[in-house]
Amino acid sequence: MCVGLSAKVVKISDGTAVVDASGAKREVSVQLLRDLEPGDYVMVHAGVAIAKITDDDEPETDAVMEALLQ
Repeated sequence: MCVGLSAKVVKISDGTAVVDASGAKREVSVQLLRDLEPGDYVMVHAGVAIAKITDDDEPETDAVMEALLQ
């Protein structure tokens, strides 16, 4: 099973972005996605932002991850 984490885009620069995933900041590739801006939410897997998600999706994603980790 592959697990992606939701993260908020903090800063974008030259095909990479700094994202905040529940307080942990990481640099990830955003080369698969277009039209990202700071404040957007993305799904991150293996250091790559694989999908843009809406603000409405983020709480549900966090709840699913919490359930999986318990």
